Amino acid sequence: MKPPCHCGNRRQFVQSAVAGSMLMPGLLSELLASDAGRSALGTQADADNPVAPRDPHFPAKAKSVIFLFMSGGVSHVDSFDPKPQLIADHGKQVVFDHPETRNRPGYEKIFLKRPDWKFSPRGQSGIEVSDLFPHIANQADDITFIRSMHTSHSNHYNATLGMHTGSFAFARPSIGAWMSYGLGTSNQNLPSFLVLAPQMPYAGTQVWASDFLPGAHQGTRVMPGPEPVANLTRRVPTTRRQELELEAMRSFNEAHLASRQHDPQLMTRIKAFETAHGMQTEMPAALDLSGESDQTLALYGMNRGTTDGFGWQCLAARRLVERGVRFVELIHTGSSGNWDSHGNMADHGRLAPQVDQPIAGLLQDLKQRGMMDDVLVVWTSEFGRTPFNNTADAPGREHHNWGFSSWLAGAGVKRGYVHGATDEHGIRAVEKPVHVHDFHATILHLMGIDHTRLTYRHGGRDYRLTDVAGHVVKDVLS
Repeated sequence: MKPPCHCGNRRQFVQSAVAGSMLMPGLLSELLASDAGRSALGTQADADNPVAPRDPHFPAKAKSVIFLFMSGGVSHVDSFDPKPQLIADHGKQVVFDHPETRNRPGYEKIFLKRPDWKFSPRGQSGIEVSDLFPHIANQADDITFIRSMHTSHSNHYNATLGMHTGSFAFARPSIGAWMSYGLGTSNQNLPSFLVLAPQMPYAGTQVWASDFLPGAHQGTRVMPGPEPVANLTRRVPTTRRQELELEAMRSFNEAHLASRQHDPQLMTRIKAFETAHGMQTEMPAALDLSGESDQTLALYGMNRGTTDGFGWQCLAARRLVERGVRFVELIHTGSSGNWDSHGNMADHGRLAPQVDQPIAGLLQDLKQRGMMDDVLVVWTSEFGRTPFNNTADAPGREHHNWGFSSWLAGAGVKRGYVHGATDEHGIRAVEKPVHVHDFHATILHLMGIDHTRLTYRHGGRDYRLTDVAGHVVKDVLS
């Protein structure tokens, strides 16, 4: 029996039935690589649903991740890495072959430059955090600070790509896509990987791309504002009509699939339609903040009715992980420029208040709701900024990949703890250094994934997020 069609013509039917297609990025780009993938966590039974929940390799500490990315390079020596000797040696000339000053006119000589913000001990732990982030500083007792981060590139594009994909030169699947691929999601009405990004970061959509992984694992971008996700509102007049159209489309797809068993692209498309329909039902509720109390909104520094700003991103992230979303990334680029403060560190002073209270509010809100035992919060930038410049009184700082700071909070990590250190001037990571690959291995470990076993065969070889490197930073685990 021919499936019913309640549209005026074939074109209207197709346009209506795919009304939610923009909700699933698998229909926007190549859905799958040509090679068949495999996951140590998946099974053949999951082939029909690429985001079906999967068991981790071992008991996980965290069920979901909120990844806070400050685009542009936050200065570690002005935020989370106190350096008294840098203050004492302000103006002293230093000599080394730094990638940002090598063969650069005007940088034949470089001089140490003191921090622009004061550091003070915080909480019972006494961890020193600067006045740049006063609200986050008040949460120091719930945070593990990693002061010995280092990365493989000093360019924004490469370092941002590396922080998200483990690759510094070529496009690869992002960490959120790997997490989705390995663990799936418990809520089939929402994507497993969501990205809240008002502006594009360096490296653009590669930051949340799935690359050669199945397209269903690519991040879905959510924009602050009146229309957070394109086509979120159905185009047909009634829910019943939409259901009839989806039934007809599903019938066509299944008939097509019957003669092409286990075609991954077709199966991914079918799943994309199902998830898009689910999003039209559940996403509006997830992003509707009208039911939040005035006290909660104040915690994030928000006014009632606000639909943008980093406070909105943080509160929306909490609501999304509550609903089972596996990985939520929040990207802060600033309302008028990012953290790339070459010309003036006063830019840091302008940007920090945009994120400081919302992030602190997120930590407090998770703790009050008992969610810190299930959610891992990650804060990072692509690199730090130089503790020196071509003059000691230069107003800004350059890119710095030799040493910087990131932090973790929540499920499975120590609280009120500092891991590693840079040297006395904050130039190099010298004590218990943590490379980006180690950082990724640790995040995956907290989610119950052995980073060496989460692989995907592509182009004749097995790929993984950590490439052929990476070690779990066991000292930060609780």
